[in-house]
Amino acid sequence: MTLLYIVLATLAGGVLSVVIAASLTFSVLTRLVKHLVSLSAGVLLGTALLHVLPEAFEGGADAHQLFATLLGGLLFFFLLEKAELYRHDHHHCGDGHDHHHHFDREQAGRGGFSVLVGDSIHNFCDGVIIAAAFLANPELGVTTAIAVILHEIPQEVGDTIVLINAGFSRRKALLYNALSGLAAVVGGVLGYFVVGAWSGMFPYLLVIASSSFVYVAVADLLPQMQKRLPWRELVSQVLWIGAGLALVLLAKAAVHEH
Repeated sequence: MTLLYIVLATLAGGVLSVVIAASLTFSVLTRLVKHLVSLSAGVLLGTALLHVLPEAFEGGADAHQLFATLLGGLLFFFLLEKAELYRHDHHHCGDGHDHHHHFDREQAGRGGFSVLVGDSIHNFCDGVIIAAAFLANPELGVTTAIAVILHEIPQEVGDTIVLINAGFSRRKALLYNALSGLAAVVGGVLGYFVVGAWSGMFPYLLVIASSSFVYVAVADLLPQMQKRLPWRELVSQVLWIGAGLALVLLAKAAVHEH
């Protein structure tokens, strides 16, 4: 049953994001992404700091080694992003930056397939993270999967916009994003068979998962939101972040009840 849960959880992120992207118009997508970015920032920070890291530190591993792992994880994801293999820049039209008219098409035209490669690697890592969380604790697996899924939605919607600007048809952009999402299933299944034999590594894997969540939120999502805004939009950002934190707490409470 654990393997089934892992497959369903890893499959859900890609399917939901593609379904949402397919059901919305381009203009609606560009307006929706900024709210989903705020929501996923709250979800990722809440999951990492309120659930995953406490679980890791309760596992009995040495605290100094866990903090060293956290530092190493942050540096690792920084270097991956520098190499454009860990793609989280969410670059798309309507991102609030003053680019000239053809900027998106020119940049995305050169990087469309790079985005897909980077997303596939990222999705594979997410699958391994979800598998490790389920194997460590089913409750932790559920909340970790929710965090990953809620982050996947704005990411994949944003990437769909990038691919469309790159000259992909809407159908091809959705298809390639869906195929990229299947890498999470591969990572989840592989993680189930490989990680399960190394149960002593669970605290460290959970810390690496947390470093991924914290890095994406702090280095990518929050900077997108850190600009001068009318007070209503500022309040909206705070509310969406709060909604993300609330989702984490509600999911955690609901799982504990069962």
